[in-house]
Amino acid sequence: MLTSLSIKNYALIEKLAIDFSNGFSIITGETGAGKSILLGALGLVLGKRADLTSLKNKEEKCVIEAHFSISNYNLNDFFEVNDLDYDDRTIIRREILPSGKSRAFINDSPVNLTILAELGELLLDIHSQYETRELTDELYQFQIIDAISSNQLLLDDYERKLKVFKKQKVQLEEKKHFLANALKEQDYNSFLYNELIEAKIIEGEQEELEAKLEQLSNVELIKEQLEKGIALANSEQFGLLLTVKEFKTAIQKISSFSKDYAQLFERVESLSIELKDIVNELNHFTESVINDPDQLILVNQKLQVIYSLQKKHQVNSVEELLQIQNDLEGKVFSVTSLENEITLIQNQLKLTEAELNDLAKIIHSKRSESLPVLSNKLVESLSQLGMPNVQFKIEVHFSDTFYNNGKDRLQFLIATNKGSDFGVLKKVASGGEMSRIMLAVKAILADYSNLPTLIFDEIDTGVSGEIANKMGDIMKEMSSKMQIFAITHLPQIAAKGKLHYKVFKSDEGNQTNSEIKLLSKEDRVIEIAQMLSGTNVSDSALNHAKALLN
Repeated sequence: MLTSLSIKNYALIEKLAIDFSNGFSIITGETGAGKSILLGALGLVLGKRADLTSLKNKEEKCVIEAHFSISNYNLNDFFEVNDLDYDDRTIIRREILPSGKSRAFINDSPVNLTILAELGELLLDIHSQYETRELTDELYQFQIIDAISSNQLLLDDYERKLKVFKKQKVQLEEKKHFLANALKEQDYNSFLYNELIEAKIIEGEQEELEAKLEQLSNVELIKEQLEKGIALANSEQFGLLLTVKEFKTAIQKISSFSKDYAQLFERVESLSIELKDIVNELNHFTESVINDPDQLILVNQKLQVIYSLQKKHQVNSVEELLQIQNDLEGKVFSVTSLENEITLIQNQLKLTEAELNDLAKIIHSKRSESLPVLSNKLVESLSQLGMPNVQFKIEVHFSDTFYNNGKDRLQFLIATNKGSDFGVLKKVASGGEMSRIMLAVKAILADYSNLPTLIFDEIDTGVSGEIANKMGDIMKEMSSKMQIFAITHLPQIAAKGKLHYKVFKSDEGNQTNSEIKLLSKEDRVIEIAQMLSGTNVSDSALNHAKALLN
C-alpha cells in the first residue's frame, strides 16, 4: 500500500509531500493542473526511464520517494532473491542528476531499473485511460483468464520448459547441419585417413630410412674403403699397428726418466688401444656390409610413399603427416559421434515435448473451467453498469503449436445488445463500453490478485450519470480488498471516495508550481459542486454535492 509520496524538482513540482490512506481515494483537478505529473513521478518510482526534461531546475537533482506498507503481501522472497534488506515499510527512491544520470534505491540499497520495475509490478498498477485498449489484446485476455484459473505457477513451469525445448531444437538443427556437412566430406576424408593408416608412418622414420638408403646405394664403395683401411692398419712392413707399437716401445724406454716422458707414454698407450678398437670395428663393419638389392627396393619404396604423401598434403615432415592423420581421424569418427549426439538430443526433445504437452493440457483444462466463471462475473458486473443485455462467448481451443503461454488459441467475443451478433471487442464495444468492461475486469481480478494498490486514471471516460455512480460503487467495493485511487472528472465518482485530494497550480513570481492537498469536508463539498456547475458555484450545486457525499 502506498503510504506517502514526496517529489522534489520534478516537472512543475518544486517540492511536494503527501500522505495516503488505505481504502478509496479520489484525485481531482482541472485539466493541466498536474495530475499526469503525479503519475509520471510514480512511473519513475516504478522503474520507467527518465531524462533531463523531467527536471524543473536543471541545476539541481530531482528526487522522488515513495513509502509502501508491504507486510501483508508476501514479498520476503523477492527481497531475498535480489539480496535486498526487507522492511515492512519499504522506501523506494529515484534520483535524476543534472548530468542526466539516474539512480534508484530500495531501502537505501542501490538497484538497477529491472529490479525496480519488477518490484513496482508487485506493488502498484497504474491504469490509464489509454490502457483500456489492452482489452482487445489476446495476451491481456489470457492474463485475465489465467488469473482466475490460478495458472501462474503452471505458466512459470511451462515457460521454463519451453525455453529448454527451444534451446534443444536449436541444438538439434545445428548438429544436423554439422552432420550434413560432415557426410559430404566423409568419403574423401575416409580415403585420406585410410591412406595414411596403411602407410604406417612412424615419427623419426624418414631420417632413418634416408640414411639407410644412402648406405645400401653405396655398398661396394663402403666395403672397398673399409678393407683399404684394414690393410693400412695391418701391413707387415708399414702398417699402422706395427708403427704405433714401435713408437710405444721407444717412449716406454725413457718414461722412467721424468714425469713428462711418463705422461707421453700413457698417451701413446691410449692411442695404441684406440687404434686396435678402430681396426676391430672396421673388421666388424666389413662383415656386416652386404649387398642387399631387395632391402634397397623396400627402403626406396617406403620413402617414395612418404614423399608422395608429403606432396599431397603439402607438408615437409612425417610429424606433420601424423598431425593430419589425427585431424582426419577426428573428422571421420565425428560422424558417428554426431549421429549419437543427435539421437540423444532427439530423445531429450521428445521428453521435454511430452512434459510441455502435459503442462499445456492442465493449463487448458483450468482455463476451460474458469471461462464460465469469468463470463458470468462480467455479465453480472456489467449489468450494473448499464449493459444489461451484454453476452460473452469466450472459448479456448487446444492447438498443435507451442505458444509462449501454452497451446491455446483464444476466442473472446462480445455481443452488447439483444439479437446482435458476437464480434471482437474492438469492433463491437464503444469507448464508454470499453471503459466499463475494463473496470469490471479489474474488479474481478481484485478477487484473484494480491496487488496492494491500483490507480484508475480517468477510467470513467465516456460515461456519466447513473453509470458513473455505479462505477464509483464498484471501485469503492474494490477498495475493501486493496488500496484504490481514482483520478476523475465525474462528481458521482469523486463523492464515493474515503479521502479526496486536489491537484492545482499556484504562481510564485515568474514560476508556476503544481501542488496537491487533502481536502477537508467543507473543501470537498465546494470541489464537487464546482465539478457539477463550474467555477461559479450555485446553491443547488452545493446542495447536490452534499447529497452526493451523504
